[in-house]
Amino acid sequence: MSPTEPAESLRARIRSGDRAAFADLYDRHARAVYNHALRLTGNWSEAEEAMSETFLAAWRTRESVEPEGGSLKPWLLGIATNKAHNANRGLRRRLAFLARSPEPRQVEDFADETAGRIDDARRLAMVHDALCRLRRQDREVIALCVAAGLDYRQAAEALGVPVGTVRSRLSRARARLARISSVPPPGRKAEPPGAHGEMESEAAFAALFLREETR
Repeated sequence: MSPTEPAESLRARIRSGDRAAFADLYDRHARAVYNHALRLTGNWSEAEEAMSETFLAAWRTRESVEPEGGSLKPWLLGIATNKAHNANRGLRRRLAFLARSPEPRQVEDFADETAGRIDDARRLAMVHDALCRLRRQDREVIALCVAAGLDYRQAAEALGVPVGTVRSRLSRARARLARISSVPPPGRKAEPPGAHGEMESEAAFAALFLREETR
């Protein structure tokens, strides 16, 4: 597919089951779908699974694509939002099961693995923790509008809600994140010993969502 191919033409090809067009759709949006799922799940493997399930569901429901319209990215991210939510629910069930399971055996220490992976995991956990302080609906809107770069109309299309609902949820999410990332008032106690700056780092990551402007 040419980058200049009209969206309507791509939609028609997807609806008709054109596998080459669907492969091009994957190449164009797989990264965005994965990143969106990663922000919502906070887990690399869960994000990969959600991405795979997103494109599988997209193929199965391709006939639901409207013949006219713009980019199919909102459609894919809408599916990914639901898949990520299901992944989170599944993770909670597995954690509940593990909490009832016997103590696992000790395994080999892998402390020599690269610190970069650990740092990435910490950053991801901070972002996910900041987002998890929002209501689910607000978290999904800010992930779509700010992190994934959708405009209000596209986010509304992805979530199946009115544009006004997107605006109000985004405003509420920004207000909540502003409180998370605000400077502690005078007299607030410092971080407990051993915190190593987690509170400041978490606030900094929350602030990332505030500095972006929705297009």
